[in-house]
Amino acid sequence: MSGVCGKIQLCCGICRIGVYTIYRLLCCKAEPASRPEYSVVCLGLTKAGKSTMLALMSEEATDNIEPTVGFSIKAVQFKDCILNIKEIGGGEGVRPYWKHYYDGAEGVVFVLDSACPEEDVEIVKKELGNVLTDSTLEHLPCLILASYQDSENARSVDMITTLLDLKKLCKGRQWLVHPCTIKDLKTVKEGFSAFNKYLIGEQTEDTPEQTEEIKGRI
Repeated sequence: MSGVCGKIQLCCGICRIGVYTIYRLLCCKAEPASRPEYSVVCLGLTKAGKSTMLALMSEEATDNIEPTVGFSIKAVQFKDCILNIKEIGGGEGVRPYWKHYYDGAEGVVFVLDSACPEEDVEIVKKELGNVLTDSTLEHLPCLILASYQDSENARSVDMITTLLDLKKLCKGRQWLVHPCTIKDLKTVKEGFSAFNKYLIGEQTEDTPEQTEEIKGRI
């Protein structure tokens, strides 16, 4: 029964994407945006911190945040652009349907728990591989946010890059791994700031940018 309910929720989510798209086309033509807008998909396993990060960046309360089951869309304002971020739930039953949400994406954000158990690292590697090898997302810029850097067990950027074989997986696209923690929103914003340069076209080199670890960690 839970499987049927999950599929119904996903179908409802896909319908919501259609309704949202029509709304944007019909209702958002009055004035041209002063800043460019980009559509981005935000992915990651459950409890990686996606929902909390986006809520904080949208200046929303985080007291009663629950893991996303289907998807949610937030328009996050930055100085140089606006990101319409489509966050998709990361549960085991939802991940096989991620690909149905990729249409229209201009960039990829993947959030991972840098202090997760070893077995989860393999799951992250597999799911991130599925995401970045999907033809719809081919060559799109990618931001990998290594969250929970305030944890004593957090892996470094270099370690994450090696464990996930990112230099091979991300070849042919602009990408960066950025360490962050929801306890310091500045670290999250810094990652998006660098990522936005790829979207806007201010950063054109193909070589990855790996941000330094948070000062004071390991």
